[in-house]
Amino acid sequence: MTVELEPLFVERCIEALLFAAAEPLSDVDLAKRLPEGADIAAGLAALRARYEGRGIELVEVAGRWRFQTANDLSFLMTEEREEPRRLSKAAQETLAIVAYHQPVTRAEIEAVRGVQASRGTIDVLLELGLIRMRGRRRTPGRPVTFGTTDAFLEHYGLANLGDLPGIAEMKAAGLLEMNLPPGFNVPDPLGLRASEDEDPLDLEDGETPEFAQDFLGEPEKAETP
Repeated sequence: MTVELEPLFVERCIEALLFAAAEPLSDVDLAKRLPEGADIAAGLAALRARYEGRGIELVEVAGRWRFQTANDLSFLMTEEREEPRRLSKAAQETLAIVAYHQPVTRAEIEAVRGVQASRGTIDVLLELGLIRMRGRRRTPGRPVTFGTTDAFLEHYGLANLGDLPGIAEMKAAGLLEMNLPPGFNVPDPLGLRASEDEDPLDLEDGETPEFAQDFLGEPEKAETP
């Protein structure tokens, strides 16, 4: 027999778990800790409303929940230090192509950009954990396909791929200044699933390196047009 739990009790439990967690928690993570019958969705909604407009807010990032400082108070957390170098223009364009056209191969990235893709550019994005090797295309040569990661969503503050800005906004930001080919569309929010012409890629390690902001824009080899 399932015991009906008080909504406030469930809300307080979720609040305690999220405050104590070292990383964001998903609904599944919360369900493992909470008593059976807890309405997690209602608890999260109530908690989010309770913290709305406060110094700390409840946000969803990459399908997981965490408390973070309100955006308008971020200036309180700043400190003087040497600013890390940003991703190069080539890396930004490559990352945008992967995000909007995944799963995508190196050859397809080159076709969109109109220049040969530097191995250094792809390696930097893989090292930072912003993209991952996700499968092999069912075509001659079995080329590796690339897609974005949860670290990509977390870094740009996106709940899922459906929250990506439109292509016009990307062009305005200077990330898509090339001529896009036919069929270049904003992805399905579930775009990380395997496509019909792609086989999953089995890696021994299975994980990409943890994202580190200070490594943004590591020097890379020059690309040849």
